[in-house]
Amino acid sequence: MRKLKVGHVGGRLVYADLFKADPRTEVVALCDINPMALEKARESLGLSESQCFQDYDEFLKKADVDIVFIGTPIYLHAEQSIKAMESGRHVLCEVTAAHDVRACRELVHVAKKTGMKYMLAENMCYVHFIREWTEMIKEGRLGRIYYAEGEYIHQIRRLLRDPSSGNLLWRVFRPPIHYISHSLGPLLMMFDDYVTEAMALGTSKYTVPDINADGAIDMQVALFKTRKGIIIKVLRSQVVAREPPFHYYVIYGTKGCIENTNFRMGRERGLIYIEGEDEIAREIDCPISDPNAPEGAKRSGTHGTSEYYLVKDFIDAIESDRKPPINVIKGVDMTIPGLIAHESAVKGGVWLPVPHLE
Repeated sequence: MRKLKVGHVGGRLVYADLFKADPRTEVVALCDINPMALEKARESLGLSESQCFQDYDEFLKKADVDIVFIGTPIYLHAEQSIKAMESGRHVLCEVTAAHDVRACRELVHVAKKTGMKYMLAENMCYVHFIREWTEMIKEGRLGRIYYAEGEYIHQIRRLLRDPSSGNLLWRVFRPPIHYISHSLGPLLMMFDDYVTEAMALGTSKYTVPDINADGAIDMQVALFKTRKGIIIKVLRSQVVAREPPFHYYVIYGTKGCIENTNFRMGRERGLIYIEGEDEIAREIDCPISDPNAPEGAKRSGTHGTSEYYLVKDFIDAIESDRKPPINVIKGVDMTIPGLIAHESAVKGGVWLPVPHLE
């Protein structure tokens, strides 16, 4: 069987390296508007100059690829994903799926029309302890889930303004709650659920007062209601005075609760309490990486083996002609609630309906 050919657009080379390492795929083209980044990636992957492009449309026209990986700024994700699928390519796209609801609708429409595989690269769904919790919830050990929280606190002020020119960068126009899939995505995957209503608060800009843009909002907190009646709270900030970055999840069910306590802080620990099994909450491991993963699957950084399994599932879906685990519907289900939540915050915290795009 011939290898699937991959074109890598922008982003971190971790995905290119994983596609290169998988015996079923090969990276044959690169695209990046930054010539220095493009040259560095070319040298790293051992490609020729003829395999490299700075213009995305030219890349789609001339590159002989079956798969397009998109790791560009969020406001380009939907447009580039749509163009790739319309040109007959499968798409693996970084989070989030789109920057507005209209683009989400068009993304779903084109994926259905073309029949191409689309998968959202939400790596937090593949962190090992999330996968372990998913099995625990499926087995019913926590009972019926009725409440959960997610927090993603990550100070990225350096990415809001260019330190040399002083120009504002694209992330400064992204409200913090828009970047919600790292928190909401794993919860929706674990619960096999989607959001039906949203409300949120948070519009102040005190931490970085010299930037009058939504990306400088200090903190946003959102409440979501799901189809199954679960209440989910998500807290987000990208300017907060806190180090190091912090991911947190807690889940409550009729038989018990579970939480992680030190993700990204080196210890990878958590707590669990299950009625009938525990007198009080006990400590558990919350490993980022799968200890039984194949050699070379663990990546550097804070995502462990997550991207390895994500890429594997995407290739499996193409080979077996089935829906990817985070297909276009699930991808926009992880994206749209954050868009609606910001709209709610601007309106003072009113409850708003969240469309589910079947």
